[in-house]
Amino acid sequence: MTADTVRRYELGTPVPDEKVKLIAGALNFPELFFFGDSIDEPRRDNASFRGMASKSGKVMDAALGSGAIAFLLDDWISNQFDRSEPNLPDLQGERPETAAMLVRQHWGLGEKPIKNMVHLLEANGVRVFSLAESNKEVDAFSLWRNEVPYIFLNRYKSAERSRYDACHELAHLCIHKHGGAGSTKQNSEIEKEANLFAAAFLMPAPDVRALCGAHMYGVDALLDYKKRWGVSVAALNYRLSELGLITEGKATSNYVELSRRGWLKSEPYGLAREQSVILQDVIDDLLRSGITKSRIATELNVAPSEIEALLFGLANMVSIDGFGGKTAPSRVSLRVIK
Repeated sequence: MTADTVRRYELGTPVPDEKVKLIAGALNFPELFFFGDSIDEPRRDNASFRGMASKSGKVMDAALGSGAIAFLLDDWISNQFDRSEPNLPDLQGERPETAAMLVRQHWGLGEKPIKNMVHLLEANGVRVFSLAESNKEVDAFSLWRNEVPYIFLNRYKSAERSRYDACHELAHLCIHKHGGAGSTKQNSEIEKEANLFAAAFLMPAPDVRALCGAHMYGVDALLDYKKRWGVSVAALNYRLSELGLITEGKATSNYVELSRRGWLKSEPYGLAREQSVILQDVIDDLLRSGITKSRIATELNVAPSEIEALLFGLANMVSIDGFGGKTAPSRVSLRVIK
């Protein structure tokens, strides 16, 4: 089909039955999907993308398409279970470092390290989903929908990178609420602010200063410290320089050494990937009720693979046809709405 033909179909021109079958087959979606109610779709002007300036419109639109399916799934889950209410302070206009401290205060975290970012976000009402493999070019993105915050994470990066991305997106939700694409200069400044927030949130200055004196830390000396805050060696190296605990020259030589050892691409002593407590509890409950991914997909008129892509790495699953596997002990109690 030509692009013009597709555009006409999207605008409401009747689609012949044989074309519907071809479209459904090419996109691996049930035919009923194209005849259902209109679905809520994320908009580019309402979403904040990690490294937005380097992303093409096609890449962002593909990721937002996954977001539309996530909305369907999230609404389905919310109809079955009670969910935590959003508990994010509106900190528009605050300096990134100040905003990070205020969020920690709001959530009663003090200056202690964050053990699990996904758990923390979920406990405060943020909906966390994963990005499909086809969206590998997108590190993460976030947005607000009807006063509910969403974060989408690339689960193909290291666990440390994913934690940092989650904090980066938390910054957008709190200090760039209802943001979106602006000028290249604006996007660059927004990204810089989100990075400052993420570093301050994961590695609070008082805690870092208390443990790391003003020494010339080399690469090997950073390994133990990175475990405390759950960050990459590169992120910790940059934070120490930012706080004046190592010189800019030492930070640069450390970075060169990290690159030489291949640690910029493969994190040494990597963390275990964080999983969702909420989604795991949901899956466990559905499994006990005999409800599979295929059944959910049928109710939503989407392909089962779309459901799996949104949960990849966030919950224990074994097959397209069902949920299962060895599950972690439940830490969050969800009330099933009968």
